[in-house]
Amino acid sequence: MDNVSVVRIFTLTGLNETMDHRTAIFSLTLVYYCVVLFLNISLIVIIVLDENLHEPMYVLLCCVCINAVYGTTSFYPKLLIDLLSFSQEISYNWCLFQIFVLYSYACCELSILALMAYDRYLAICRPLHYHTLMTRRMLSQLVSFSWLTPFCIVSINILATSRLELCRFTIKRLFCVNWIIVQLACPNSSTLSNNIVSYATILIYVSHGCFIVWTYMHLVRTCATSKENRVKFMQTCVPHLISLTTFLTVIVFDLMYIRFGSAEIPQSLQNFIAIEFLLFPPMMNPLIYGLKLTKIRNRILSWSQTVGK
Repeated sequence: MDNVSVVRIFTLTGLNETMDHRTAIFSLTLVYYCVVLFLNISLIVIIVLDENLHEPMYVLLCCVCINAVYGTTSFYPKLLIDLLSFSQEISYNWCLFQIFVLYSYACCELSILALMAYDRYLAICRPLHYHTLMTRRMLSQLVSFSWLTPFCIVSINILATSRLELCRFTIKRLFCVNWIIVQLACPNSSTLSNNIVSYATILIYVSHGCFIVWTYMHLVRTCATSKENRVKFMQTCVPHLISLTTFLTVIVFDLMYIRFGSAEIPQSLQNFIAIEFLLFPPMMNPLIYGLKLTKIRNRILSWSQTVGK
């Protein structure tokens, strides 16, 4: 049968140079993953249980935290298992599934950040129309769109990759990456469809970035004329800007390295570059929003006081 992979198991070589320190790395990774889960799940619980936080901005923040749990869970447990194993292998099907989760996590993150920018635009630039435009029904539709669209786009990418005939089985990463799988294809396999889908995906999410820039141009212009709006901007938009800047920086850096990076870079640095998008945003988002947003900060303080009594 044509276009059927002959490779059923991949070997991950990202840990080869760090196995002498695997006990220390395992301990740090386990603690870090537990902290990420605790922070994000805590924020999810706070928002879900407090009816005063059932507003679009906080619902979208809850989506960001859910997405963080979703994305990190596809990576850290497998990394912890690999650190305890003498050989780091992953099955072909699980590899494709990991690609699906990690890529959909990244795409969903950008989609939700775009929705948060739109929400702030309506709240500050069009306050009289905010509750008319951002209804619960509209919010649920936008959130569904921000999840389903990435799932569909990434599924097309995975389908295109699954049709390739692979002749090599070594992945020089800690986890599976779609572009690297494409590079493992046999010389007679056509990767044109993969390139088309990949560049189309990049174009779609670049448009998300352009939309966010457009919203902030209007936000800055509006806030420059009003002290009240400047206060709103500092309270609600600055955390979003920090999250957005962090996420875009690590994603662009990783994409540039995948496409144009040098193999001469030390493996430990390659690993760090690869996992930045799973390292910083999932930890920083709940901390930034928890400390900056007044309602969430007050709720956390009231809960801590209740527990302390």
